[in-house]
Amino acid sequence: MVETETPRLATNSGPGRLLIAVYLLFAIAATSRAGLQIATKFDEAPVAYLLSALAALIYIVAAVGLARAGHAGRWVALACCSVELVGVLGVGVLSLVDAELFPDETVWSQFGSGYGYIPLVLPVLGLFWLWHTRPHPR
Repeated sequence: MVETETPRLATNSGPGRLLIAVYLLFAIAATSRAGLQIATKFDEAPVAYLLSALAALIYIVAAVGLARAGHAGRWVALACCSVELVGVLGVGVLSLVDAELFPDETVWSQFGSGYGYIPLVLPVLGLFWLWHTRPHPR
């Protein structure tokens, strides 16, 4: 007998829609902030501003992955949420241990404190949602 997989919910249904909306909101916020900082004062804190641009890119791609809801979309969202969690934890620790590394804030500085810690919570919620909506064998 061949086992087939059936999803509980699509990643773009129910609470997933709110998660996608928050990812899009953060994509817009991070893109706007990084774009302005890169355009006007890149030489002051290039690493910080490039990290904010990377965060923006990850938010965009994660939102697309969650919205696609297929097998490839799930893998893209899983990769983005994982990289995002590692990034926010790594940058968060580094920004507290050695503040001189980041002369200006990034989206992930101090675990996203400038954004109400949502950058820390968002990948956890994304990973939980991907786990909750994972396909199950019949």
